[in-house]
Amino acid sequence: MPQRSFAGKIASFLAHPGTMVVASFLVRYGIFYYVRTHFPQPVTETYPIGAETGRLARALAAGEGFSSPLDVNTGPSAWMTPLYPLLLAGVFRLFGIFSWASFLVIAAIDCFLASLTAWPVYAIARKAFGTKVGVAAGWLWTFLLTSIFYSVVWVWDTGLSALVFSLIFLATMHMRDSNRPAAWAGYGALWGTGAMINASVVSTMPFLIGWAALELRQKSIPWLRSAVIALLVFLAVIAPWFVRNYVVFHKTILFRDNFGLELWLGNNPSNPGIWSWWLHPNDDDGERKIFLRLGEIPYMEQKQREAIAWIRAHPGEFLYDTWHRFVDNWTGFDDPVTDLAHGPLWANFVDFLGLLFPLLTFAGVLLAYRQRTPYAFPFAAAILFFPVVYYVTHTSLRYRHPIDPLMTVLSAFSLVTLCSKITARRAGKIPGRAGANAAREMTPAG
Repeated sequence: MPQRSFAGKIASFLAHPGTMVVASFLVRYGIFYYVRTHFPQPVTETYPIGAETGRLARALAAGEGFSSPLDVNTGPSAWMTPLYPLLLAGVFRLFGIFSWASFLVIAAIDCFLASLTAWPVYAIARKAFGTKVGVAAGWLWTFLLTSIFYSVVWVWDTGLSALVFSLIFLATMHMRDSNRPAAWAGYGALWGTGAMINASVVSTMPFLIGWAALELRQKSIPWLRSAVIALLVFLAVIAPWFVRNYVVFHKTILFRDNFGLELWLGNNPSNPGIWSWWLHPNDDDGERKIFLRLGEIPYMEQKQREAIAWIRAHPGEFLYDTWHRFVDNWTGFDDPVTDLAHGPLWANFVDFLGLLFPLLTFAGVLLAYRQRTPYAFPFAAAILFFPVVYYVTHTSLRYRHPIDPLMTVLSAFSLVTLCSKITARRAGKIPGRAGANAAREMTPAG
């Protein structure tokens, strides 16, 4: 067997997902180190970026239970699902609450989680569209601006949510060929874990599980038992959180209790088009006092009533604001990530990327349907349905980030397809073995 050339070894090394993961981490933590050494901030000014999640973790680490998401003692909370605050609380217990050491460890964890996502991004793209797209997607994720930004700046579940949802999607792709009870049980457990990290992933669950089950049915493989197993395990994973909330608040709470507040922040007389962030009880003394007087659950219920009343009285403005949020979800023109832009040229570049990314994504969905890719529907369902709740509440690229790995895959597919067509047009029809090799590179792995 002839030995590969040095260039071939380098190409093989760069095409390995492990290389992408390591490179992703070095990029993210290197930028974090640069930012924190050149623009130092007191550690007490870094954790308010995490806001509620950091304060919930503080209460857990201090033995006060899952409570007090604001900067005052507000009692038991169901503001967000528990897994990421529990992770932060574990770091606080080991390295100190809001200490500099804890901040460095948490930043390393967030960078690692974002970096590890390069592997499922590569695997999803390779299975759906072939090795060449897999390599392109993995490296595109390595340098994706939003992934770098949220790894370095935000103390939140953003990176973990993107990783777990990409794993859920990858598992969905494999479930279409398997009816093993253990595999479907693990699939249900993965969905439950995702829901306990970021409840928004559940919005895609009926479409992805339904698609995998129907794929089995079309192949005359027993499917009903598999779907039931996944759902039962999913319920078993989320049940302790639901039971805890019922015992503490004496009512059923679906994952989180803050929907009313988020709906009101995006739909009230002061809303400029996306949301009125300054009215959040974190920032407004009057709202914080109301929160303390009513308690968390009554406060959320009151805000939901106020938001619904405003929507009913102003349907035209609600539709306009919903359109504004739809545009912002896909472009990020009004998002804090653009704070990275420190000059007109860089700002225009960031805005250009913000527009190009969704355009390439939707082009990838259309190409997948045109080429009759079997995974076209789950891609489309995840992209279309995941952000729907944010159109009626308020948007942020941070909220969209769990589907950014899929957007990366679809964008890479669009770019590779475009480059292949340009190359083929310049070279003319590729004869013989070269043509066969090119076709094999674009053939999905499964």
